[in-house]
Amino acid sequence: MGDSPSDVLIGDSGVVVDGSRIAAIGPYDELATTYGDRARLREWDGTLTPGRHEPHGAALLEAAYHPDPREADELGTEPLTGEALAALDMTETRWGASARRGLQRLLATGTTALTGPFTRPAVRTAVQRSGLEELPAPRPRSLQVGGPANFAVFAPDGTPLATVLAGRLLHRRH
Repeated sequence: MGDSPSDVLIGDSGVVVDGSRIAAIGPYDELATTYGDRARLREWDGTLTPGRHEPHGAALLEAAYHPDPREADELGTEPLTGEALAALDMTETRWGASARRGLQRLLATGTTALTGPFTRPAVRTAVQRSGLEELPAPRPRSLQVGGPANFAVFAPDGTPLATVLAGRLLHRRH
């Protein structure tokens, strides 16, 4: 079981998560033998990566409104920008709710980090509570023993299968 950082784990590779950190990286079968009796095992047929970085996080969360599903008949389901956004009565409470829905969308794409800065207090709070890593700019990230258990799994066709932040499974494809 290796301790060296990795950008991508493919094939039969896996990680062991202990709390919010990565405890081990190595071949899945070896990890399952060593930790399986005291760990919950999950298997996905895909590539394990540090996840996507969204460089346009501020624009997606502070310059777009993500409608509530209950508003779908009136506003649709896609984010609203420009004139459509300007026509809405956007309170801090509404911005916070929109940001939480936008963050859910990002998690569903395998995003584990994004770029701000976030100037709206309700949006900033939603981002901080989400567990997504806020970076000033894209930078190389890796999976390493002792590092944060922030990663995503992607199917061979690129479809996100799972997103994990601080060791918590926050999105999975059914």
